[in-house]
Amino acid sequence: SPIEVSPRALLRRQIDRANRLGYDVKAGTELEFFLFQESMEQAWKQDFRDLTPSSPYIIDYHILNTSIDEGLIRKIRNDMMGAGIPVENSKGEAARGQHELNLRFDDTLVMADNHTVYKNGAKEIAQLAGRAITFMAKFRMDESGSSCHIHSSLWDRETDRSVMADESGAGLSDTFRWYLGGLLSTAADFAICWAPYINSYKRFQPGSWAPTAVGWGTDNRTLGFRVVGHGQGMRVESRIPGADCNPYIALAATIAGGLHGVENRIEPPDAYLGNGYDADLERIPHTLVDAIDRFEASEVARDAFGEETHFHLLHLAKEEWSAFNN
Repeated sequence: SPIEVSPRALLRRQIDRANRLGYDVKAGTELEFFLFQESMEQAWKQDFRDLTPSSPYIIDYHILNTSIDEGLIRKIRNDMMGAGIPVENSKGEAARGQHELNLRFDDTLVMADNHTVYKNGAKEIAQLAGRAITFMAKFRMDESGSSCHIHSSLWDRETDRSVMADESGAGLSDTFRWYLGGLLSTAADFAICWAPYINSYKRFQPGSWAPTAVGWGTDNRTLGFRVVGHGQGMRVESRIPGADCNPYIALAATIAGGLHGVENRIEPPDAYLGNGYDADLERIPHTLVDAIDRFEASEVARDAFGEETHFHLLHLAKEEWSAFNN
């Protein structure tokens, strides 16, 4: 029988909850990572310090250095395709030696499984090539962090059509507004589901492309949530999770927050215009301790996950904090 506190069972329960409301949930996760010249063994001998990035400069959309790294990145793409995991693209990211490889969106459980196989496989492929990669949320304080932006949308189970856009195809439907309202109202409560480690909270730095404010906008990368696409492609991107998140737990929290909004018809505030780092908006918890306090006091989290799983996730976070202090 299912182990109720396991991450995969946690996600399945939230998917079942959406199904009972008449929805399927589709999602895409964007994982970023840093690639180094050293092997994992050499990195370990160096205590993971003074590692050499694959590029000495930022490679965001950079043609030359992504070509230089292409031998390994192409190997990862092709081996993922060989494992039946559809890769859409890869690109250089906003730091030295930072890359992103994106998988095609899918039903949420499939997406979480694909995410897990890809993340582990990328490490294996890098190891076999004598290279090291890391999915830490914040590898260096003077570099961009590595995110796991989560795109999600609700689809009608009978028609297999997205319900996020209004009739014009450009505006938000009632369902999307409520879904967004739920995500915003629960974002701070569910922070430990998206940022589970001490290091996770080092990523939330002003001006770093990682959000610090719980707000939303249309194609605004300075906020926690970004509405993108139109028509059947309209969706919300949560920019809060880091690349160190557990995809099953992170996606479960995303669905739980969104459905809380749909079930209670929670209206979001108006879209924020301008720089979210300077906004007078609710902030993402500053540390793991702050996030633990929010989750422990959250009745929404207890109701969504059940008492046993809520305790398990809380215990996990508290043990992480205790281990750090020891």
